[in-house]
Amino acid sequence: MHTPTHSPDGWLLEVNNLSCGYGGDSVVKDVSFALSHGDIGCLLGPSGCGKSTILRALAGFLPLNGGEISLLSQAISLPGRTLAPEKRRVGMVFQDYALFPHLTIADNVGFGLRDMSKAEKHQKVAELLEVVHLQDLANNYPHELSGGQQQRVALARALAPEPTLILLDEPFSNLDADLRRRLSLDVRDILKTLGISAILVTHDQQEAFAMCDQVAVLRDGQIQQWDVPYNLYHEPSNRFVAGFVGQGGFVPGKTLGPDTIESELGVIHGNRAYNWSAGTLVDVLIRPDDIVYDADSELRPKVIEKTFAGTSTLYRFRCSEDTEFEALFRSHLDFHLGEHVPVRVEADHLIAFERNV
Repeated sequence: MHTPTHSPDGWLLEVNNLSCGYGGDSVVKDVSFALSHGDIGCLLGPSGCGKSTILRALAGFLPLNGGEISLLSQAISLPGRTLAPEKRRVGMVFQDYALFPHLTIADNVGFGLRDMSKAEKHQKVAELLEVVHLQDLANNYPHELSGGQQQRVALARALAPEPTLILLDEPFSNLDADLRRRLSLDVRDILKTLGISAILVTHDQQEAFAMCDQVAVLRDGQIQQWDVPYNLYHEPSNRFVAGFVGQGGFVPGKTLGPDTIESELGVIHGNRAYNWSAGTLVDVLIRPDDIVYDADSELRPKVIEKTFAGTSTLYRFRCSEDTEFEALFRSHLDFHLGEHVPVRVEADHLIAFERNV
């Protein structure tokens, strides 16, 4: 597992060898990662991989079976000792907003501000409503707001006590795709402006990549890779990450040298040297953006599927029973099902794994 370089001023959050679960069983096993001040991290993975379990442990809702969680270099969770959620300066934004229906928006935001005078509280709420662009709705009630507005209220409420860390549990999953995209960028901007660190749980890769500085890809309660989005896409550490992140598929090949692989798509030269001996059978990851149209190419696979997406079209090509791949072309290049199209591979990042035979 990739661990990022230590930040110069120490980590904000450190998770070391975390194991936890329910009823004595560990759903999450031996998980370690660290988050710098002001960074947004993400727990990304399929349903049941342990994302929400880790988040509950970070919030203090779940005791640990093993390992340690530290915030600002202070242990907040150890086996047999869990600092109460309200004492760990961690804010939480839930999937279902969890607003109080009988309170106004202003009262919802100010709910956790118990140690302030009325004037201080009023000023703090006004500032936060301005930050989330809801200053004109202070006297409205939750049912009068859209889903996106309610989620911004929930964020403002979580920010009000000035937490050290914000936890976001699938916060946009009840919203439509366009609103999700816009709101996730809004939330990122708000957190960055305020310098607040956060951990996001999601199964949506686009959301993870758009919002987060570091992403953990989880599988079966273990982190497969903790890295920046660019590296997860272009330098996946194992076959699961390669297949899970982004679009693409594997085509069979055979090594000719450390950085050269022969396949039905031709000889592919890569940017990295593998230590396999010549003739090793491998699977090569081909992303849709690794394929380019080339009128002079001798490689002419057949179009078997096409998905029009406005500015681009995603094609699925077949060379043989064993070799299918996808390509993304700008939509002006319009090919038909059954057509043989001249293409070539331009894989700047060569990703291959030894085939299990």
